[in-house]
Amino acid sequence: MTRYILRRLVLAVIVVLLVTVVTFVLLHLLPGGPARGVLGVKATQAQIDTFNAAQGFDKALPVQYWDYLVRLVHGDLGDSYTQNSPVTTLLGERLPKTLLLTVVSTLLAIVVALPVGVWQAVRRGKASDHVTTAFTFVLYATPVFFLSLVLIILFAQVLPWFPAQAAQGETVGELLSQPGSLVLPILAGTGAALAVFSRYMRASTLDNLAEDYVRTARAKGTPERTIVWRHVWPNSLTSVVSMLGYYVPTVFGGSLVVESMFNYPGVGLLFWTAARNADFPVLLGVVLVIAIATVAGSLLADLLQLLIDPRVRVKGARS
Repeated sequence: MTRYILRRLVLAVIVVLLVTVVTFVLLHLLPGGPARGVLGVKATQAQIDTFNAAQGFDKALPVQYWDYLVRLVHGDLGDSYTQNSPVTTLLGERLPKTLLLTVVSTLLAIVVALPVGVWQAVRRGKASDHVTTAFTFVLYATPVFFLSLVLIILFAQVLPWFPAQAAQGETVGELLSQPGSLVLPILAGTGAALAVFSRYMRASTLDNLAEDYVRTARAKGTPERTIVWRHVWPNSLTSVVSMLGYYVPTVFGGSLVVESMFNYPGVGLLFWTAARNADFPVLLGVVLVIAIATVAGSLLADLLQLLIDPRVRVKGARS
């Protein structure tokens, strides 16, 4: 078991390194390089050469990447070209706000989706199941940016209940002091997650309702409500809980769009601003954070499976 966990940790480090290599190379292969992006199209060759020498871009690409890794080991992600601030400081300011948005959205989606998924499975084939299934399919197929636009039109313009833009506080506490401005970004982030979790829960519940232990319980005269909520519910949760870790990349990807749509001051908005300004250190820093979150989510999913599923523990011990 220990060997399995250590192997997963080593694999996680390798994946993060590969992501940094690919991102680093792709960013430096962009036309004009970072100098043209920062100085503009009217910059002279002398100005570009001076910028490249100052930033170390005149060195060979492998040397530049090695220097980046050395700085990374020491916790230095470089300085933003446009915001005159270390990337670690910018990420430290923005990451808690993104976590607030993603965690609240995910928890809200789970709280709503899991009972809905069970309810759909119990009422399989009935009109209410078809209506709910159609709604979740539409929600799942709706792009996050379109859902955000619909929410803005409905609840900020037609019904001016909430502001279309998030509060611009420096800290999470300042954002929470204006909860009305968080409603629409959270609803937009909840939409796709709600559809995914409810579909998973419905399928998992249907599988468990077809198991022998359910038939045995029914034969003994156990009430259907007891079968569903005492026996089927815990078993159905295992697959959904293990799926949570794999959903982390989707959550972060969706937050990039949601933050840009609602001008939410998180990592996603920082990424879009950096992309427009060719702010390479910030782009690399954000990609690194997302890569680490993705790998950590996958590792968390594996550990949860080890914890709740004895079959996975046996397989992990043998491998």
